[in-house]
Amino acid sequence: MLGGVENHSLPRTAAFFDLDKTVIAKSSTLTFSKSFYQGGLINKRAVLRTAYAQFVFLAGRADHEQMERMREYLSELCRGWNVQQVREIVAETLHELIDPIIYDEAASLIEEHHAAGRDVVIVSTSGAEVVEPIGRLLGADRVVATRMAVEDGAFTGEVEYYAYGPTKAEAVRELAESEGYDLAGCYAYSDSVTDIPMLESVGHPHAVNPDRALRREALTRDWPVLTFSRPVRLKRRLSSLPRPSTSTLVTVAVGTAAATAGLLWLAGRRRGNTQSPARIARL
Repeated sequence: MLGGVENHSLPRTAAFFDLDKTVIAKSSTLTFSKSFYQGGLINKRAVLRTAYAQFVFLAGRADHEQMERMREYLSELCRGWNVQQVREIVAETLHELIDPIIYDEAASLIEEHHAAGRDVVIVSTSGAEVVEPIGRLLGADRVVATRMAVEDGAFTGEVEYYAYGPTKAEAVRELAESEGYDLAGCYAYSDSVTDIPMLESVGHPHAVNPDRALRREALTRDWPVLTFSRPVRLKRRLSSLPRPSTSTLVTVAVGTAAATAGLLWLAGRRRGNTQSPARIARL
């Protein structure tokens, strides 16, 4: 496995984890669609459409055109949603919906990296209103996530910061600079070929439940390929998870993130999106 505790005189290191299909078995925000319906945010038609999107996501069948159309639909869907209401819905249903779908293998890796003295960072295209509480649940030290614009307490439907593809790698490098991480000693885990820029930015990249394109790339580059297949209720093992204090948990690119921005995994291979820099805000 990962070995013993690091010598703290050595440069700091971190482990960067994609979220959906890497740490949890489903799309993080699509999982909340029923809760959003019960909270009056979406209608039955939207529930069915997100259920189909979840199926396509899990089956790995979404092509670029499908994903771009769904991204536009979902960005518009969240327009006008009350930010505080979204946060409350996620908080109320987090354990019920996310706890049972966390991979046991991923939870073990988080334990091992913390035991080795490494920070754990979740880097997800999902929206920070979903990713941040999941990060706390997992005991992560930091979170990088998509951010949606907010005006008068409601989501405008515009993407303010899109944590996708090369932007994830940029956030990793920014964190390395600000936190003093030695990227050559850092680890990264993802299931998607779109995360190659993040994976190749560290010294220890890993493909987890990889899509076909990432599997081919991993084999070509001789990257380890891991299979995570055992979802586990995290609360059964919380007592053994190293948890950072509230004062040290940091959210990257959170600020005005919308829960439905998490659905932007469907943007997949989006091209030419204008990015704003990742921001670090202490909780």
